[in-house]
Amino acid sequence: MKHLIHKISKGLVRLSDYFIALGPFGLFAVALLDSAFVPLPSSADALMLLLSAAHPHLMPLYAFLATAGSTIGCVILYYISRRAGGRALKKFSEAKQKRVRELIDRYDVLAVLVASLLPPPFPFKLFVITAGVFRFSLLRFTLAIFAGRAFRFLLEGYFAVRYGSQAKQILAKYYPWIGLGVALALIVFFVARNLLKKRTESVVESLEV
Repeated sequence: MKHLIHKISKGLVRLSDYFIALGPFGLFAVALLDSAFVPLPSSADALMLLLSAAHPHLMPLYAFLATAGSTIGCVILYYISRRAGGRALKKFSEAKQKRVRELIDRYDVLAVLVASLLPPPFPFKLFVITAGVFRFSLLRFTLAIFAGRAFRFLLEGYFAVRYGSQAKQILAKYYPWIGLGVALALIVFFVARNLLKKRTESVVESLEV
């Protein structure tokens, strides 16, 4: 079984090399493959940077195609995991499974959104699989993935247009901090909103009494 999976993975990697040569539609396909089936480290990101630097006026289109491909790939993996049930989580340790499920149960859509923003080696696919296994709302899941991936690819496109061939090195150095910063800002916003909501509800209840 492992040998078969290895052969399939190698075939998908070779297929991704072919898609890279197809330009924007290749970007869509590579982003989809990377999110749904087999990790293709930095392939979609590298192609996004390359295309945006070469054709700056088309950068928004490239970002949209990469975002759409990645989102569709995640939805495919979500459905595969939903159908497979607990078996889909077997390759992850029980500690990681428990932690991710607790995060999703506690923070709902925010957990998925933050996971989609953070760079490797953050276990993003574990969040996608967990969302599918435990039947997290598909609509909220899709919106969170789309928003997170759109931010990532638009940022890459902006850096590619602004810094050209140096964009990859700059992003490698600063994106982890940018991603963490945005994630922290989102967490603070949602926590503050929930606290304000609870405080408002308690005030309304006290007035009613």
